[in-house]
Amino acid sequence: MGIFDLFSTDIAIDLGTANTLIYVKGKGIVLNEPSIVAFDRNTKKIIALGNKAKEMLGREHKEIRVTRPMRDGVIADFEIAEGMIRAFIKKVKVGALSSRRVVVAVPSGVTEVEKRAVRDSAEHAGAKEVHLIAEPMSAAIGIGIDVEAPAGSMIIDIGGGTTEIAVIALSGIVNEESIRIAGDEMNYAIMQYFKKNHNMLIGERTAEAIKCEVGSAVPLKEEITIQVKGRDLVGGIPKTTEVSSVEIRDALNESIVQIIDAVKQTLERTPPELSADILDRGVMITGGGALLKGMDERIRMETNLPVHVCDDPLTAVVLGAGKVIDNLNKYSKVLIRKRTY
Repeated sequence: MGIFDLFSTDIAIDLGTANTLIYVKGKGIVLNEPSIVAFDRNTKKIIALGNKAKEMLGREHKEIRVTRPMRDGVIADFEIAEGMIRAFIKKVKVGALSSRRVVVAVPSGVTEVEKRAVRDSAEHAGAKEVHLIAEPMSAAIGIGIDVEAPAGSMIIDIGGGTTEIAVIALSGIVNEESIRIAGDEMNYAIMQYFKKNHNMLIGERTAEAIKCEVGSAVPLKEEITIQVKGRDLVGGIPKTTEVSSVEIRDALNESIVQIIDAVKQTLERTPPELSADILDRGVMITGGGALLKGMDERIRMETNLPVHVCDDPLTAVVLGAGKVIDNLNKYSKVLIRKRTY
């Protein structure tokens, strides 16, 4: 009996670099946890995952490895990713026995090999029928955009591993840009900044906390100063230093500029009729990166377009995939078709 046999219904998964979200038909979102796994190095047995594994990140000993099986929006460690999907599904088991169809949201720029890896992982975890949907399409459906309409909509989905930019019309993606610059890259930029400017090592979790607390894309009305703890690179001992939101903005600037450049490239390739639609309807930002202070304002300044952050940026993709699994016949056109050779 496969794990999906535990289900009374179909499910949708947003298999993100930072977080995994699961939507169960008829129940809504039942899981939203970090895509992090802790396992025994010798037996490869999973010890913890999600929030519990995140608490161990950067604090593990030599017998335990804490890893993120997703990198840049795709599966980096096949075996661990499969174990993670299996364990998450077990965690949210509901009801008994029925169909086992799954919709998984993936970055629009994935290769055929990466698509195969996602399909195989879900099938090995027990799914009988696996459908893939591009993240920006899923996000557009999740925030209530009529993707079937003969009108253009632009979505910017800033996740953990990738930023997905797409212009959508008539149930399809007219043009897209998928870059591997997003939340993780911003965290890395903060870590590098401390190394270079403060001779100090900080961990990934600390960098993310700094980004959420004081990170911004535009100057703040009142700049903030915070205390940061890490390890002194010279003396090797723990130390505390004070940094301002101005410094963190400086550290994040390169990543933000690359995202804006990708937005501009997408706009340059957009047919004029759809450009007019985007000017009327504006641009929607989804994903965790949408929560960076002033991100919408910065894109608005650089493109002169109306830019809006959706109501719940973190769940837009999984809600869209959920709507698709709720009505597969209606949304069959938006799914990524299997390539036939």
